Amino acid sequence: MSDPVALKAGDSGQVASATPPARGRSRRLSDRGLAVVFTAPALLLLLAMSVFPLLWTLYLSFTDYSATRGGPAEFVGFGNYTAILTSSQVHQRTLTTLIFVVGAVALQTVLGFAIAYLISRRTRGRGLLTTLFLVPMMLSPVVVGLFWRFMLDAQFGVVNSMLGSLGLGQVEWLTRQRTALLSLIVVDTWQWTPFIMLIALAGLTAVPKYLYEAASIDRASEWFRFRTITLPLVWPLLLIAVLFRAIEAFRQFDLVYILTSGGPGVSTETLSFHVYKVAFLGFNTGTASAYGILMVLIVIVLTQLYLRYLNKLKED
Repeated sequence: MSDPVALKAGDSGQVASATPPARGRSRRLSDRGLAVVFTAPALLLLLAMSVFPLLWTLYLSFTDYSATRGGPAEFVGFGNYTAILTSSQVHQRTLTTLIFVVGAVALQTVLGFAIAYLISRRTRGRGLLTTLFLVPMMLSPVVVGLFWRFMLDAQFGVVNSMLGSLGLGQVEWLTRQRTALLSLIVVDTWQWTPFIMLIALAGLTAVPKYLYEAASIDRASEWFRFRTITLPLVWPLLLIAVLFRAIEAFRQFDLVYILTSGGPGVSTETLSFHVYKVAFLGFNTGTASAYGILMVLIVIVLTQLYLRYLNKLKED
C-alpha cells in the first residue's frame, strides 16, 4: 500500500497546479473573440466600400446636389424620383435597355446551350474546344469594344470588306439607328455566350449516364432524350445563368461607351449610359443618384420574382 501522507502531498500538488489564475492575469481569447478579431477588418472594409456609398447615394437622391456647384445641397424630397418616372426620355431609354437585355440574353442562351450540347457529345478535344470558346469572356470589355469598333468600321472594317468581296453593299453598322443597337447585341453576345456555354456544359456533364442508357434500351429517339432527360435536368441551372447575364446586361456601360457613345442620336443610349451623362456631363448628382437607387430597386424586385419562379419550378 502507498503512503497516505504521500498521496495527500501529491494530491495537494495537483490541486495547486489546477487552481484558476488570478483575476488580474490575462486570459486567452475565445474562438468567438478570435473570429471577431480576424473578420472585423474585412467587415469594416465592406462597410466603407459598399454600404456607406449606397447610403450616401440614397441621401443625395433626395437633394439637388451638384458636384460643380458650391454651397450646401437643398432637400427636395421625392422631386428627383417624380421627374424621372414621368420623363418621356427615361421611358425611351428604358425601352432601349429592355430591347438590348432581352435580345442579348436570349441570343446568348440559345447559342451557349447549343454550343455546350455539341461539345458535350464529343469525347476527344473537348478541353481544347472549351478553352477556345472561353477566350472572348477573358478579354476586357474595353478591349472588346475597341476590337469590334475597328471590325465594324464603315470604310476600313473587316466586316464590310468581307461583304464587299461577296458582292454585297457596305453597311454602316455603328452610325445607323437600325443597325447600331443590333451591333451592340451581337458584340455582347460574342463576348458573353461562353458564360452561358460554361454553365450549360457543367449541367450537361452532370446528367447521370444511366438515364441515357435506359432510354437507349427502350429505343428512345434523340429528340425524346433531349426533351425528357437533358432539358429538364439542365433547365434550372440554365435559368440561373440567365439571371446573372440579365443583371449584367441591364447595367451595360462599357460597350455602349466605346462603340456608339449612345448614338446615333439616342438610339443606343441605355439607362446606365444615361446615368453617366446626367452625372458626369450634366453634373446633376442628385438626379443621377435617384437613377441609381431606382435601378437597384428594379434589379432587386425582378430578381426576387425570378427566384420565386425558380423555387416554384424546383418544387414542381
